[in-house]
Amino acid sequence: MKLLGVADSMENIRIGIAGLPGSGKTQVLLRVIDMLKDEELTIGGMITEPITEGHRRVGFNVVDWMTGEKKIFAHVNIDTGVFVDKYGVDLEVLDSVGVAAINKAIEEEVDLIIIDEIGKMEMESANFNAAVKEALDTEIAILMTMHKKSRNPLLQDIRRRDDIRMLEVTPINKNLLPYKISRILHGEIV
Repeated sequence: MKLLGVADSMENIRIGIAGLPGSGKTQVLLRVIDMLKDEELTIGGMITEPITEGHRRVGFNVVDWMTGEKKIFAHVNIDTGVFVDKYGVDLEVLDSVGVAAINKAIEEEVDLIIIDEIGKMEMESANFNAAVKEALDTEIAILMTMHKKSRNPLLQDIRRRDDIRMLEVTPINKNLLPYKISRILHGEIV
């Protein structure tokens, strides 16, 4: 089933959720997915999950939304030669789980592609960049999170597109933003 039901109203909708690290972008995306769970939609793509020890973030898992496959793709104890801030990034894991999840969502023509996140670590992968561009060229609805201030060419291209509705997560709106996004996905003008 696609988004007049929700599937039909969602076609070609692209929403970018922007914010600084730790602003709640992923939580907003997950809340929207939770709000859509009774809509009988097929959702595919990838999310990232922080790995914490105590109260300290030490890395990130990449998760295939459809299969639940999860692997560590960035960690303070990984040394692959690719570093973003304090994290070593395993691009092979990102490609085999995250990029594969995006490509599978495109091939299967799901109702909604989720991409969390288009950030510094993920954009180190040429395959990730290509998968994001390919997803944006489909008619499938897309909900993605991205870093607010990055000057990466891919993010600049995304921000310049006329077909993407950009929304920023702030401490004031992060609890109401999932409702607004849900309304947009249901074809309402907000």
